Amino acid sequence: MNLAAYIDHTNLATDASAEDIAQLCAEARAHRFASVCVNPIWVEKAVQELKGSGVATCSVIGFPTGAVMPQIKLHEAELALEAGATELDMVINVAQLKADNFEAIREDVEPLAILAHENGATLKVILEVALLTDEEIVRGCRWCEQFGADYVKTSTGMLKGADTGATVHAVQLMRNSVSDTIGVKASGGVRDRQSAEAMIEAGATRIGTSSSVTIVADRST
Repeated sequence: MNLAAYIDHTNLATDASAEDIAQLCAEARAHRFASVCVNPIWVEKAVQELKGSGVATCSVIGFPTGAVMPQIKLHEAELALEAGATELDMVINVAQLKADNFEAIREDVEPLAILAHENGATLKVILEVALLTDEEIVRGCRWCEQFGADYVKTSTGMLKGADTGATVHAVQLMRNSVSDTIGVKASGGVRDRQSAEAMIEAGATRIGTSSSVTIVADRST
């Protein structure tokens, strides 16, 4: 299995420096990861570092809480695309998803999907599954597909405590809740090859991790 092709090599640390982003991109080039995933302020830097590599630049949007106005997410996405991002990982409005507020989630997701596709970019929507019931996960996945998302994603990786990231159960549930035309990204707590392979077996088509180099270097399985 070519694990590198599944991986979004990630550094979303609050104190990530220009040197850290340069290293992230050098590693992505060397291992041919699918993308690097960075905070919006580092998109332009990542695009420059990755020029000609075939590695995409992904920017998070509304990160990490998702609890900002849809107009703010849309403007943040516009700026990230202008800076050269070709993938967007937005955090859904978790409170409105839990409240079963169809219109609020449509207003949250659909404009970003339209914007992304108008610019030839991909939209992934982070559900933060540790905060959701199974029913809410299914609802979120189906709505995201309906509103134009290209992927549904498990987690930000920013919640504290055990079992706050991707789980096999959540990935399987998400995979079964959407059509084959939409991807599933497992992110949060995927730190070794065994975990990454388990997520892919469960239905993940992309893996978000900061442990990418460790994962692809592990030949134990």
